[in-house]
Amino acid sequence: MTEGTERTGVGSAAVRVRGLWKRFGQQVAVAGVDLELPAGRFIGLVGPNGAGKTTTLSMVTGLLRPDQGTVEVVGHDVWRDPVEVKARIGVLPEGLRLFERLSGRELLAYTGRLRGLPGAEVDKRATQLLDVLDLAGAQHKLVVDYSTGMRKKIGLAAALLHNPEVLFLDEPFEGVDPVSAQIIRGVLERYTASGATVVFSSHVMELVESLCDWVAVMAAGRIRAHGPLAEVRGDAPSLQTAFLELVGARGRDTASDLDWLGGGSR
Repeated sequence: MTEGTERTGVGSAAVRVRGLWKRFGQQVAVAGVDLELPAGRFIGLVGPNGAGKTTTLSMVTGLLRPDQGTVEVVGHDVWRDPVEVKARIGVLPEGLRLFERLSGRELLAYTGRLRGLPGAEVDKRATQLLDVLDLAGAQHKLVVDYSTGMRKKIGLAAALLHNPEVLFLDEPFEGVDPVSAQIIRGVLERYTASGATVVFSSHVMELVESLCDWVAVMAAGRIRAHGPLAEVRGDAPSLQTAFLELVGARGRDTASDLDWLGGGSR
C-alpha cells in the first residue's frame, strides 16, 4: 500500500468487472464476465485449463486490454487510471519473468526503487521478506540459479514489497515444493489477516478449499458460480464435487473408449 492510502474496507468491493470480453481471432477466451470480488478476503478463481482464468486476471491487472467491458480495482478504473491502480496492486503472473542477472536482493532493491520507496525502507522490507520467505541464504545468488520454488518466492516478495491493497496470483503453487508452498501459504494468510485482499487462480480444488473463503468458478470463458466457499460448495461433499457438477464434467465415462488399454496386449 502506498503512503497516504487506506485499505478498502472489508465488505466493500476490491474488484468490479462488468461485461468483460476477450477474443483471439475466432476463439472467445472471456465471454461477458460480470464479477464483484469483496475486499479483505482470500479469493479463489477456479476452473479447468483453458477456462479463461489467466486471460481474465491479465485484463483485471492491466496487462491485457479487453475487447469490451470495464474493470475497477479499489475504486479506480484499470484503463483510465492505470497509475493509481498499479500503485495499489501486486501481481505474480503465470510464467513469471524476472531480471535473471540480478541477485535476489538486487531484484528487490530495483523493484522498490521503481515503486518510489526510500532506499532505507526498501532495504528494511527486503531483509524482512527474504528472511520470512527463507531466501536470506540465497539473497546474493543470481536469480537465474534459483529453483522454481525460489523464483515463486522472490516474485511474491517483489509483489508484496510496496504493501499493496490487492494481490493477484496466477497459479502461485504450480511446480512449488511442499516446504516452499507452506511458506508462501503462511505469508499469504498473514497478509489477508491484515485486511488485504488476495485473488489467486488455480485448478487444484483441494488447495482452494483449504485456503479460500470466497470463490468464483469459471469455465469456457464464463463465470458459472461465485460467492462464499460454503455457498458455492452447497450440499456437495467437497468443492471438487461441486466444481465438476458446475462445469458439466461429472459422470463422464472414458473407460468404454479405452477398452484396449492395459493388460499388456497390443
